[in-house]
Formats: sequence, C-alpha cells, structure tokens
Amino acid sequence: MSEPHANPDCAFRAGFAAIVGRPNAGKSTLANALVGRKVAITSSRPETTRRVIRAIVSTGAGQIVLVDTPGLHRPRTLLGERLGDMVRDSLEDTDVIVVCLPADEKTGPGDRFLLDLARKARKPLVAAVTKTDKVSRKALAARLVEVSETAEFAEIVPVSAVAGEQVEVLRDVVIGLLPDSPPLYPLDAVTDETEETMIAELVREAALERLRDELPHSLAVTIDEILEEPAREGARDHRPLTRIHATIHVERNSQKGIVIGRRGTRLRDIGTDARAGIGRLLDTKVHLDLHVRVAKDWQRDPKLLARLGF
Repeated sequence: MSEPHANPDCAFRAGFAAIVGRPNAGKSTLANALVGRKVAITSSRPETTRRVIRAIVSTGAGQIVLVDTPGLHRPRTLLGERLGDMVRDSLEDTDVIVVCLPADEKTGPGDRFLLDLARKARKPLVAAVTKTDKVSRKALAARLVEVSETAEFAEIVPVSAVAGEQVEVLRDVVIGLLPDSPPLYPLDAVTDETEETMIAELVREAALERLRDELPHSLAVTIDEILEEPAREGARDHRPLTRIHATIHVERNSQKGIVIGRRGTRLRDIGTDARAGIGRLLDTKVHLDLHVRVAKDWQRDPKLLARLGF
C-alpha cells in the first residue's frame, strides 16, 4: 500500500471522530480495520477498552483521528465512573460521532442512553451497523430500518470489520463530515499511543483471552522496565533484543493464584501470547518477564487508580 499524500489542488479535511458504543459493540475491531493495522486491543470480553485511544487514518482526501472509547455502561466502581467520564469528554471534543450498533442485536436501553448523550453533543452522527457478517441479508435490512428510526443520522453504514466489508465506505463518509483542515498528524502516523502503553495493553489482551470470564475486570498491567540490547554477533536472528519487565495487578490473593495457574503454566501461556504480539509491534526479539501483584480493590481506590494510570 502506498503512503497517503495530501493533494494540494483539492480541499483536505481533518478532524476527530469518536467511536462509541456499548461494551463489545465492535469499536476497537472497527478502529483497527479503518487504520489497516492493530492499534487497539480486542477481546470477546466486555470492557476490554479502558483508555481513549487515538488511531489515525489518512488518505489523499483527509485525515481522521479516531477516538476509540471505552464501552459505556452503568458504572459499578470508581474505575467505571472514570471510564464513563472519558466517553462524555470525547463526545464534546470531537467533530463527528460514530455510533457502533451491532447488526446481530436489537437496540437496547444502553444504546438509547448512548444515543441521547451523542445527540446532546450536537455533532454529526454516523451509525456504523457492525458485525454484518453475523446476520443474513434479510435480518440486516430489518436492522437497518430499526436503526434509522432511533436517531437523525447523517449516514448509516453497515460494516464488517472482520470481513473488511464497507470499511472504506465508512472511512470516506466520516472524512466527508470533517472540517476543511490541514493534516493534524504526519500522514504516515497510525496512533499517538506510546510503545509502553501498547505493550501493557498487549499483555492485558493476552491475559483476558487466557482467563476467559474468570476475572477480566480485575486486571491491570504496568510496565516496570524496558531494556534494549543489540543483536549478538553471529546470531541467526539479526534483530535486537527487547527485555521487558511487566506486572499484572489483581485485587485479591485468590486472583493471583488464578493468573499464575498450576505450577505457573497460565502465566507462562499469557507471556507466550503477549510476546508474539509485542514482537510484531516492535519488530525485535522479545524477552518478557511477568510478575503478579495484589493491589487490593484497586478499581475503587483513587490512589491506586492514579498509580495504575487511570
């Protein structure tokens, strides 16, 4: 794929587009598809996204700074309240709002609550009817009619991020709603996230998948140290080595044992999965050293939340 170039003879558009939706509505998968590479972690577990992640999509016609937000739901903890505040702030500081509404689910109270918030922001609304690969054409047609009756959308775009269907259509629709502006980031940029943040998220993604439904909401990851070493002389793999020391934080001692697993097998599996993703991100060999620590009730403790980056 060639690098995007702004055409000086044509109007260029650039701005911010918030991607919002209920937990597990396909927001991060859609953001990754629009960028064309992984910038946000994905998981079948609800509440995977805990940060406002900026992903950058550039074409010759414009640049979208996608703001991938946490899924909005009724908060049960201080962490949940702060994530909700992130979403509300993102709606205010954006040019377009993309609302993800899964094709395989009917509009529910959570969707209507989110749509009410989006309308109050008074920004152009685009409905991205996600996961179209999961339903028949007849069911999709009925869902599109239902969505059209829920709000005044500038556009409604059915899309499958997994199958890559209609992703470019959605991209062009959003660009068309942005203001005239020069690029806000270099045209070859894909995210403004730091490598350290992305590494921590890849470790958390691996833990979420290995732990399934056992304790996904109780996990947080911090990076303690990153060391870079040149490749050894004569080694077959000439890439440098990155040594990473990271900590997985849980809320109780019993959870620590779950993460570590019998004779450390689960923690090793998490490390193996995370190391593969980190290696692709950094394009280096990776040595990953994981530890598990208890931060009692960290989701409800303001000081611990601040220490863990929330």
